[in-house]
Amino acid sequence: MTAALRPIEKIATGIPGFDHVADGGLPLHRATLVAGTAGSAKTVFAAHFLVAGIERGEPGVFVTFEDTVDDIRRNVASMGWNVPAWEEQGMWSFVDASPNAEQPTTVVGEFDLGALLSRIEHAVKRTGATRVSIDSLNALFVLFREHALLRGELYRIVSRLKALGVTLVFTSERTQEYGEVSRFGVEEFVADNVIILRNLLVDERRRRTLELLKMRGAAHQRGEWPFTITGSGIIVLTLTQGSSSVRLGTGNAELDRMCGGGFFRDSIILLSGATGTGKTLTATQYLAAGWEAGERSLLFAFEESRDQLYRNAAAWGFDFEGMERDGRLKVVNSYPHAMAMEDHLVLMRDTIEQFKPHRVAVDSLSALERVTSVRSFREFVISLTSFLKLKETAGLFTSTTPSLMGGTSVTEKHISTLTDTIILLRYVESYGSMRRGLAVLKMRGSAHDHDIREYTIDGAGMHIGGPFRDVSGVLSGNPTFLAGDLVSHAENEERGEG
Repeated sequence: MTAALRPIEKIATGIPGFDHVADGGLPLHRATLVAGTAGSAKTVFAAHFLVAGIERGEPGVFVTFEDTVDDIRRNVASMGWNVPAWEEQGMWSFVDASPNAEQPTTVVGEFDLGALLSRIEHAVKRTGATRVSIDSLNALFVLFREHALLRGELYRIVSRLKALGVTLVFTSERTQEYGEVSRFGVEEFVADNVIILRNLLVDERRRRTLELLKMRGAAHQRGEWPFTITGSGIIVLTLTQGSSSVRLGTGNAELDRMCGGGFFRDSIILLSGATGTGKTLTATQYLAAGWEAGERSLLFAFEESRDQLYRNAAAWGFDFEGMERDGRLKVVNSYPHAMAMEDHLVLMRDTIEQFKPHRVAVDSLSALERVTSVRSFREFVISLTSFLKLKETAGLFTSTTPSLMGGTSVTEKHISTLTDTIILLRYVESYGSMRRGLAVLKMRGSAHDHDIREYTIDGAGMHIGGPFRDVSGVLSGNPTFLAGDLVSHAENEERGEG
């Protein structure tokens, strides 16, 4: 009778976001190749793998073939990783196989790595290491002419370390972002798993992605996943979601009624309109309503300065400056060009984690869309919206239409399918005057008003009135008034109510 086979056990790496992509982490007691071009963060990944283990109480060994030990200590110190302290505690051990700069490089023929393997085994046993990182194999291919022999030696090292009960990560260089997995075509055949790191140049900006190309016998997510490097290491940007039926007030009683009682706590709201239609006002009322309800509100502003936001809010009767002092409102200003989209996302996610808001507003998405590629922008939107849903935090995003009378912007094409609620603010040209119309285009999971309502803006905020009648084409930006509306408008003019 054949014994039942157990599924492959995995070890959580502890690298933020990676374990989600890997469906739980790396296979336990197996070897993983991390391949990438120069600057793709191979060494950072190898070091972070050990750091995350140490933070969980698991010692690690770092084998270096290229950089000196002192260089590695200094390089990772910028991420807050105190390697010397861990060395003193017996949690981190180096095996230094880097070349001596004062001695000429000698290319050897038949040679084995027995001595190196003995050093690694000694370090593993001395520290009780469960994780080993080797960076990088390319130096070995330069030293050893017989690649077939080297492949056999690498098999020996991998097999011995797996037998010792360690989980192994080793790095190798690629010559191009898409093509052969590794420079010499040997490394990937020694590994059980292959991770590819890419450092792409897209529209004159660098963009890093991670792909799990192979994970032998274990499930994992497919495709490329964006990641970035922060002051605490690698963060892989992933997608997760939650759900809630709790509603939040919009700050406008009539808009609450139009939305069936307000926005859901985990909803993503897109507010679309031309400049001057009241997008920032609506976002301001939404944030102030949170403050008045005793909630925490967070605003990411990409178009106006803090002073401008304070001034505008004060004009509508909201003391944003006082609300910030109170601690239940936080305003974060950032210049769109200041950093890559991945770094904007990490900053926003970190701020949300720390401030723990009940509601978030982003004003505006259009400002961010203009400074990056279409793909990076879409990944940013997907990651941020899913993160807000996971936190059950309502997110309101403003988007500027390309023309005064409406039209679909590039931004809306990439977020409309991700949103739960879409509110359109439109200008309506009427007999020589400009009027404004508001419509709740969609609201998932809730009944909502289907009329296009006229609204006005004054020093007290937004006032939503009755629906437009006898007029068509408001949302398309081409309103056509019928005879009945012409008579009604003329009567209003005579009464001075035009």
